Amino acid sequence: MHPDSARELKARILDRLPSAPVVVASDAGTDAPWPWVAVGLTPAGPSGARVAVRLRREGDRALLPDLGRAAAAEVEVRVIGPVRALRSPTPEELQQRVRPLRPGLSVAHTDVTAGTLGGFVRIAGGRAILSNNHVLAASDAATPGDAVLQPGPADGGVPDDRVATLTAFQPFVAGRPNLVDAAVALLDPGIDAEPAGLPGGPLGTPVVATTDIDPDEAVEKIGRTTGHTRGVVTAVEVDAVAVQYDELVHRFDDQIEIQGSGGFSAGGDSGSVIWRSRDRAPMALLFAGSATGGVDGSGVTFANPLATVLRLLGAEWLSG
Repeated sequence: MHPDSARELKARILDRLPSAPVVVASDAGTDAPWPWVAVGLTPAGPSGARVAVRLRREGDRALLPDLGRAAAAEVEVRVIGPVRALRSPTPEELQQRVRPLRPGLSVAHTDVTAGTLGGFVRIAGGRAILSNNHVLAASDAATPGDAVLQPGPADGGVPDDRVATLTAFQPFVAGRPNLVDAAVALLDPGIDAEPAGLPGGPLGTPVVATTDIDPDEAVEKIGRTTGHTRGVVTAVEVDAVAVQYDELVHRFDDQIEIQGSGGFSAGGDSGSVIWRSRDRAPMALLFAGSATGGVDGSGVTFANPLATVLRLLGAEWLSG
């Protein structure tokens, strides 16, 4: 199917899904009236595409509309389990106190467990840490000026481990889809950083448009929990991704799905910057994932396009 035709079919599926609130309480449990269906594109042949449908559970297949036999043949349906913000602590080398700062380290707001320092940006004339809202800004509960610790509290971080000051974050919204889970924190005076301190050296120029991210791209990341991992982009332009954030669920549009043999990410990797292997161009900000589903059952990862993150935060990427 031509990619444009696949996008039209994707839109038909989204239009026919049951309506539901954008945010629901987690105590609603697995029987909440939420259409846990994410819909995007996945490659089919050299220049074709199919519609990628991701379900929370097997029973959610009943939510899908009857598209007819021909259209149904162009749809790839997979059950991936619950999608959660990745923040759970697990002991690793990257969870220790490290100076100068570099991508992949444990970092968090004082009221958060631990996430990942994704990279460095320039904002308000200074150098800043880039990670997720739910890592640096406690899922909207924080206030600009709050302390950011390295390592995060779950990894032993204490007030003396303060390295940055929360500067800006993209708030979550109710009533419409979110685009990013992102925040920045300006480095405190005297805190040194090595933006190029990644496996393989510095990254290149960021991908400037979401349309430049193709399915089947080989990608990499370094995160606080699973370290340096490799995977493949398996779907792009994924809409209606429902992500559990403790007590609430937020919905995201225009996301990137990534899978890796044995798992690309795990709890605590939230905030990692993902780059393309072929040219080391940073392309996405990891923020959530599931523990099941995917090509080998090890789960899938979801990430915000980095171009969207930088645009909404008014930040400039620093490679070195």
